[in-house]
Amino acid sequence: MSLKHETEVEISEVENVEETQEETQEETQQVQSVKPGFPYYSAILIACLIAVFGFQVMVDGTDLLVFGGEKSVTIAGFWKMAFYQGEYWRILTGASLHGGLIHLAFNCYAFYVLGKLIETLSNRAHLAIVFLLSAIGGGVLSLIFMPDGRSVGASGGIIGFLGYLAVYGYRRREILYPGFLKNMLFNIVFIAFIGIFVVPKIDNFAHLGGLLTGAIYGFIQISGDVYQDPRKISKATEIAGLAALGTFIAVCGFSILLLTRIF
Repeated sequence: MSLKHETEVEISEVENVEETQEETQEETQQVQSVKPGFPYYSAILIACLIAVFGFQVMVDGTDLLVFGGEKSVTIAGFWKMAFYQGEYWRILTGASLHGGLIHLAFNCYAFYVLGKLIETLSNRAHLAIVFLLSAIGGGVLSLIFMPDGRSVGASGGIIGFLGYLAVYGYRRREILYPGFLKNMLFNIVFIAFIGIFVVPKIDNFAHLGGLLTGAIYGFIQISGDVYQDPRKISKATEIAGLAALGTFIAVCGFSILLLTRIF
């Protein structure tokens, strides 16, 4: 090979590297310049949770605001013994109930913050799908390891958001700001610490099941190709997202009917 030809090859390689760097920088700038819009799906689901809690107060009285409610949990909570007796809907209605105002407020805040991230960086359809699947996944793991207990709360579905976002941060670490993945992992560790050492009555298996479900969905759905826009979805995914959203809205409606003894 002549010296001239070698020089041409080296220049070509340098140009290719520079083009790749420019494309990566351009993609990074696009991600960093994304302006978060209003998180419609998050707002709808949060409104549903608040509506169900309002009817819980009607059933249990104002004591529910501080101490949690017994009657509402018995009627529509994830009561494992009732589930085994054929009331399979409880695995979802339990996710629509909460054990007090603090429980509801914390979950709604986490839902809004994490949900807005998903709707901004990914797509609202994935938010609805992750939430529904993670709520079910958390319920299944809780059912296996805590077969005699009762649990309520949307925590399994919400922590599924953390699992999804952690995978998102890992898969797209080249274009996200460096602290994104660390922040997601810190939140996971923090919630585990609270559940194990501070409030041991928390259904940690529901949290773990939701986390794993969200992460698995993330690994399946999120491409490692940083040039593929994760906000673009197929028509099938859009329909699946609407179906997931509609399913949980229907679950909340069904919970309200149960609490009011209409059903």
